[in-house]
Amino acid sequence: MTPQVIQRWIEIIDTGRTDELHELLAEDAVFYSPAVFTPQEGRAKAVAYLAAAAKLVADTGFHYIEKWYSEHSAGLEFAADIDGIHVNGIDMVHWNDDGKITSVKVMLRPLKALQTVVPEMGRLLQQGGSAPT
Repeated sequence: MTPQVIQRWIEIIDTGRTDELHELLAEDAVFYSPAVFTPQEGRAKAVAYLAAAAKLVADTGFHYIEKWYSEHSAGLEFAADIDGIHVNGIDMVHWNDDGKITSVKVMLRPLKALQTVVPEMGRLLQQGGSAPT
């Protein structure tokens, strides 16, 4: 059975209603980017990165292939096609007892996918006012 927090996560990503991420993430949430060395700490930064990622994968056929759950974490394997490049990856999501997401770590493959995603994420983050660090 899919945990409620993950059901909500998938709904937000599928619908593109990223303004609702703020409610789903803990105040001290951390986003781990596949392209940026420094963890993005705090809800505001995490939301900015996740909203940019959701915008990037909109209309790309993004979908979760497989899902694995434990008590407070999930592994969500995804696929999409961005600019003709097949992107495959995993979202590792952790949450607290209150059902708030505390961390999201994204892994991507193959290298060509990462090379495609990085400049687009940078562009989207600059449009949104959050430059990568």
